[in-house]
Amino acid sequence: MASPCSTPPANSFLPTTAAEMKARGWDEVDVVFVSGDAYIDHPSFAAALLGRVLEREGFRVAILPQPPWTTPDAFRQFGRPRLCFAVSAGNMDSMINHYTANKKRRNDDAYSPGGRIELRPDRATNIYVQRCREAWKDVPVIAGGVEASLRRVAHFDYWSETVKPSILATSKADLVGFGMGERVIVEVCKRLRDGKSIRDCRDLRGVAYLLGQKETLPAHEWHDASCDNKTVELPSFEQVTADKVAFATATRLIHHETNPKNGRRLVQKHGDRLLVVNPPALALDEQGMDRIYDLPYTRKPHPRYTEPIPAHTMIKDSVTTMRGCFGGCTFCSITMHQGRAIQSRSQDSVLKEVRQMAADPEFKGHISDVGGPTANMYQMRCTRPDVEAKCRRLSCVHPTVCKLLGVDHGPTKDLLKKVRETPGIKTVRVASGIRMDLARFDDEYLEDMARHHVGGQLKVAPEHTSEKVLSLMKKPATSTFDEFAAKFEDASKRAGKEQYLIPYFIASHPGSGVAEMIELAVFLKQRGYKPRQVQDFIPAPMDIATCMYWTGLDPMTMQPVETVKKLKDREMQRALMQYFKPENWFVVRQALLEAGRKDLIGSGPECLIPANPPKVAIEARRSGANGKQPRRGDPTYVHAKDAGTKSTGGLPCNASPYDDDEDD
Repeated sequence: MASPCSTPPANSFLPTTAAEMKARGWDEVDVVFVSGDAYIDHPSFAAALLGRVLEREGFRVAILPQPPWTTPDAFRQFGRPRLCFAVSAGNMDSMINHYTANKKRRNDDAYSPGGRIELRPDRATNIYVQRCREAWKDVPVIAGGVEASLRRVAHFDYWSETVKPSILATSKADLVGFGMGERVIVEVCKRLRDGKSIRDCRDLRGVAYLLGQKETLPAHEWHDASCDNKTVELPSFEQVTADKVAFATATRLIHHETNPKNGRRLVQKHGDRLLVVNPPALALDEQGMDRIYDLPYTRKPHPRYTEPIPAHTMIKDSVTTMRGCFGGCTFCSITMHQGRAIQSRSQDSVLKEVRQMAADPEFKGHISDVGGPTANMYQMRCTRPDVEAKCRRLSCVHPTVCKLLGVDHGPTKDLLKKVRETPGIKTVRVASGIRMDLARFDDEYLEDMARHHVGGQLKVAPEHTSEKVLSLMKKPATSTFDEFAAKFEDASKRAGKEQYLIPYFIASHPGSGVAEMIELAVFLKQRGYKPRQVQDFIPAPMDIATCMYWTGLDPMTMQPVETVKKLKDREMQRALMQYFKPENWFVVRQALLEAGRKDLIGSGPECLIPANPPKVAIEARRSGANGKQPRRGDPTYVHAKDAGTKSTGGLPCNASPYDDDEDD
């Protein structure tokens, strides 16, 4: 059984120091969570959520947030953990947290106090695991979180421009818990508590491990007779390193085994050792989600911090309603980490949290967001569970919305209505992005959004205008955006409000060349959008688009894909998206001339730039600053229409403050 522990005070923080541990009357802890993020006791932060889940199960848990990593001293402060270390780089991959798409060091860290940088190392999972090993050699170490999850197999690493082995090989962790880790961490801790070894946890769903040189692959079954339990062998690390076709093949195999209801075990040779990746953990049902989000979070940063933590400022007054995404966008990691199945909380659970927020004397009555990765997927699911159990489709909405997908917005509308009618609630915003291809099925939902839940601007993600690029992204056609934009404008007028869309677009995505970016620039010009900052494609580990970037192949069709890799070419694409900025005049002109689009230079209404360079462009060229983007001021990606609107923006629940790049 779990080590006996005194009942902690209501809404108390988990201990972060030996003194706090002793204040609880503990002389040891069962689990030490090592995190690259500051400790914020809010369910949007993994260490807090998993720590609370284990606390509910009777385990003693300590949090070691952003520890000094050059020596193991900080990792020894709680004494020897009775069961294990649980290590995570934080809510983001540490390399994406640290570097822009141009591989320049970011000037802030939203998950650190005061936004300060240098509080976590590059490739933090590897470093933290090594320090845990140095501190207590005989204590099992489990790695998890986004960084470990997306590096569980051999993967392309953008920052070194090389293929790297599984993070299990580089970190020496005993296990990687990939995906959302509640079930894995609880079951591992229970088994260790009951006297079993870390090797006895290798049969769990949602874990990956390396077999020893003399070990044989164990026989396990996860599915019933309707799905086979075969093991799929990926091309080896050596093969995917040497052969880009083999890398693309591995990517295709991996992505077709992500449905936990039929996904098969994967293996991949790494030299004389075998990497084993079990099928993903099953999605949580409504009761399971409620049990997690109903725990007694304080929703505040630990008192040790005297400076505000930007990520907390952005999400402190938000409410998470669901997780997962069935969109399957090739440049997005949400599906590979959170899963394709939508996992939703009950209305009662959400409303209970809203009432608790309203009762907080510090709460001002304004909810900044009600949503998740995608706000309007709440309680959407496949209407045929028998088909879902066999389905290997990567997207439920591309190239068309699946006819078996339930797209009813009724639960979302009903929930939002009850939230805004809760006593003490003044305004309820939906800052999470919404899927246009789903929202267009329900005009009443759009009416509710325009009237009650949009504070002047609504975020959507058309991402591009080129049919070729959109197909590679698994995004809907531009006509969907135009249809949605017209409906939203009409709904806003009926609500008596002047409101605008904030559309996200990506530069330098695989398949996007100069011609495609000129097409996007013309689109922006015609519709009056002026992106203040450019979202530049970053090849994150395991994404399909990353495979396209590295191999020049679409892994699903094995057809060639044009990719942009040179810094000069990436700068040209960003400049085209911001064609209206005087300092970009020379770069845009060069792009237009090289593409044979001289017709877009001049004084005509369709022209992107004037015939003669503005004074600012000449001065910028002389100073050598041509093409540079401003330093990050507002961490959101904001589009200003010609009407001159302004916004402080916002972030969806569980979203990264750096989803929208570039800040160099």
